[in-house]
Amino acid sequence: MAGRIEDYALIGDMQTAALVCRDGTADWLCLPRFDSHAVFAGLLGTEEHGFWRVGPAHGADETPPVADRRRYRGDSLILESEWDTPRGTVRVTDFMPPRDGAPQLIRIVEGVTGRVPMRSMLRMRFSYGRITPWVHKVDNRTVAVAGPDSVWLDTEAETYGKDLTTYSDFTVSPGERVAFTISWQPSHREEPALPEPEASLVATEDFWREWVEHCTYHGPYREAVVRSLITLKALTYAPTGGIVAAPTTSLPEHIGGERNWDYRYTWLRDAAITLSSLLRTGYREEARAWREWLLRSVAGDPENLQIMYGIAGERELGETELDWLPGYENSTPVRAGNGAAHQLQLDVYGEVTEALHLAHMTGLARNDYASLLQLKLIRYLESHWDQPDEGIWEVRGPRRHFVHSKVMAWVAVDRTIKLIESGDADGPLDKWRELRDDIHRDVCEKGYDKERNTFTQSYGSQELDASLLLIPQMGFLPPDDKRVIGTIEAIQRELSTPDGFILRYPTTGGDADNLDGLLGEEGAFLACSFWLADDLAMIGRVDEARKLFEKLLALRNDLGLLAEEWDPHLQRQVGNFPQAFSHVPLIDTALRLTASGAYGG
Repeated sequence: MAGRIEDYALIGDMQTAALVCRDGTADWLCLPRFDSHAVFAGLLGTEEHGFWRVGPAHGADETPPVADRRRYRGDSLILESEWDTPRGTVRVTDFMPPRDGAPQLIRIVEGVTGRVPMRSMLRMRFSYGRITPWVHKVDNRTVAVAGPDSVWLDTEAETYGKDLTTYSDFTVSPGERVAFTISWQPSHREEPALPEPEASLVATEDFWREWVEHCTYHGPYREAVVRSLITLKALTYAPTGGIVAAPTTSLPEHIGGERNWDYRYTWLRDAAITLSSLLRTGYREEARAWREWLLRSVAGDPENLQIMYGIAGERELGETELDWLPGYENSTPVRAGNGAAHQLQLDVYGEVTEALHLAHMTGLARNDYASLLQLKLIRYLESHWDQPDEGIWEVRGPRRHFVHSKVMAWVAVDRTIKLIESGDADGPLDKWRELRDDIHRDVCEKGYDKERNTFTQSYGSQELDASLLLIPQMGFLPPDDKRVIGTIEAIQRELSTPDGFILRYPTTGGDADNLDGLLGEEGAFLACSFWLADDLAMIGRVDEARKLFEKLLALRNDLGLLAEEWDPHLQRQVGNFPQAFSHVPLIDTALRLTASGAYGG
């Protein structure tokens, strides 16, 4: 049975990632890419769907012991887990070296004290647990083959097969180290090179140490910021610069419910705000790589901007249901692909333009096509900004005139006007200034409830939406505008959970006529809660902002990782994990609070 979402650690090689539970079980791993089929899918099913456990030996009827301690080695993505057993203490070091050849997951067992009996149990199942591979020996290496895939196990420990599982039983003494490596290779290719676990460990630690040295943030929240930056780097597909929203699919937003989506793709919105955080903390190369990914992905068809693409810029992300998987804690359906890819979400035009504007303002080397893209996006918005859309939250109900979408259309026009005013592009300034004014006037007239002194989710609606918190952050209105303050206070009043976190929007919880067309409720959306902390700081309520921010930091798991949401009833993390859209606003809020001096100690 899979652990709680917050029980997992992330390791990765910037092309794919694995999740390792407290008991030493790798329950999720897609090979060779983030969006490939899973080799270990136990996270969304049972042990029959693939897993790899390395830890102290235990009886067949006993629950595997959880580690007494775990941590990342310094500022890296190298996981160290330690167990104290009656016979001594043992450490397991898990990591995936930045790829230079075949993708590898390496696990090194080290004796600390005493003599500790250990066991490795490796059950490989391809195609999300549906296919049992042919497992055999080749030159003392264990290989699992099915269709186009092969996974090779290398270790000096003795292995044996039982119940379609590869076992290794061994004992470690103080200072003794036993390494296990699995490597993926296309099955028609020759076997991958023999791994060098110890050398790879040194190289991986060097890589992360050198990468973190580029961070320009040295404020009071550095530990949280650096861990979030490392997480964002781990979610970046190195060959293209595309950034996945999360490395998982179908971890539920409501335990037992149907709000289960595949996040192993690049959302323009998520990637754009990630670029903003990277630029503001010194990571210009990652920002440049994302900009190049964007230009390739939308090349030739910018008017039909998709809200998301594959990590190499793929456009077709067809959604299917994996009905052989019972789902995380029986949350079904399990989905691969994402049918929201072709929704109309006008706000992405604003987020992309804002990201390109920030890249320009921070001195990223000029790219003429990036400027041309901005101009093409505005020409599209000229005749489409006043259409209803599905909005930031990808609702599967009817289209609406979402206020946030209109605000972000205004942002797109405003930032492009600034680009032209700077002399780095040519365009019809007077015409677009008039367009900017028209959008602003339309939002203020149709999206604002004068009686309640708050903007609303969509034109003519009574509902609120946490995305309205971005109005002052985007410069649509100044923070001290009474309409901004009224909106912040209304969201606090109507969208807060009992513990003070923020819901995206109201859900009734039991009716298919919900705004998003789905049954059930969802947890507090962590990004929205960070947005509230930002807004509180902007309107001068800095102590309140700091307290909320530090409450949010306390929701991170012991390794500093956040999922998409927090379930206030179950008091646990929910949604895909770890989630870029949670870690980015964490960084942004830390930067704002540091600049304002709003921190304790």
